[in-house]
Amino acid sequence: MTASTSAPVGRTPLARRRALRAPAASRSNALPAGAWWLWALGLATAASRTTNPLLLGLLVGVAGYVVAARRTDAPWARSYGAFIRIGLFVVAVRLVFSVFLGSPIPGTHTVFTLPEVPLPDWAKGVRLGGRVTAEQLVFALYDGAKLATLLICIGAANSLANPARLLKSLPGALYEAGVAVVVAMTFAPNMVADVMRLRTARRLRGRPTGGIKAVLQIGLPVLEGALERSVAVAASMDARGYGRTAQVPPAVRRTTNVLTLGGLLGVCAGTYGLLAAQGAVYGVPLLIAGLVAALAGLRLGGARSVRTRYRPDRWGVRAWLVAGSGVVVAVAMIWAGGAYGEALHPGVVPLTAPVLPLWPAAAVLIGLLPAVVAPVPPPVGTSANAAPANAAPVGAAPVGAAPVGAPNSKEIQ
Repeated sequence: MTASTSAPVGRTPLARRRALRAPAASRSNALPAGAWWLWALGLATAASRTTNPLLLGLLVGVAGYVVAARRTDAPWARSYGAFIRIGLFVVAVRLVFSVFLGSPIPGTHTVFTLPEVPLPDWAKGVRLGGRVTAEQLVFALYDGAKLATLLICIGAANSLANPARLLKSLPGALYEAGVAVVVAMTFAPNMVADVMRLRTARRLRGRPTGGIKAVLQIGLPVLEGALERSVAVAASMDARGYGRTAQVPPAVRRTTNVLTLGGLLGVCAGTYGLLAAQGAVYGVPLLIAGLVAALAGLRLGGARSVRTRYRPDRWGVRAWLVAGSGVVVAVAMIWAGGAYGEALHPGVVPLTAPVLPLWPAAAVLIGLLPAVVAPVPPPVGTSANAAPANAAPVGAAPVGAAPVGAPNSKEIQ
């Protein structure tokens, strides 16, 4: 008789390694859009706490690596490069303003001198042209790099978060405003995709793609497609009963407005206090009070919404890890502001070379966690967002499907 063999107890090393890997992305395990936005806002908060170009470059590198590793081939996922170009443009504009309009930063290292335009007495304190120093250029570069990093971090959230899924996560009180924002966010990427498609078609036909004539010939189909898409979105929203609200007492309506508006003002003031070096004392209480009031107002405002949610996003372990990594980066950088103040804000008078502080840099690297735990998107051209071979033309809504930007709800009662 042959002895029967049983499977070994426990997992093999290969099985354990496979369990630790991030799964392939699908509709069921896609991260909520709010997780990506919290991660990106955490990086942006960290960028607002420093002018060290080494730390700012590290933040840009972290955001860029995560975007390269986890973005899909959807239209909105191609916006990261545009945000990088906008950031570089911001840095250039900041340098140009510093050169031609002067700077309050004193300096002794003259780079060059421009002809100075004499101004009347009432314009004292304003200078056009004159001496340009290395100190003022370095200060303008640090300041512009800080703002550019903020924009690039926000661009990372735009590239990774699905606007339609973000709309599903909004509370009922903000649903109308959320639909308008989502439609606006999806219009530009789809218009860019239409332009690229039409330019490719003209190139294959041997027609020029540059010049005023080509732009006019491409612009008309793009505008026509945008108009057809807008009409299809309006028809889809009307068919789903969009705009119907429940009747609530006037007192509840007024209380909702007061709580929401006051709470949002408190959140803005508290956030400013946290970002400013002098307002950390009152920033936290104002932020907490504003959040409580705003959440109470949104809760009351949701009573007038009669829409239902179809398959709402669920926050799993991976979503909390992604959002938590951004929060940890922000908290660590705020803490480092007191312990590494000089390293986070390198001086320009006198000129000193910036140094990379060890612990803040290590905290920034925590932002790479989404590149490990987030679901892996499918290869380009095979994702759920890619159009099939028999897809309808641009602007047309397939049968049984809602066009881009339409409210994604199962039924409105």
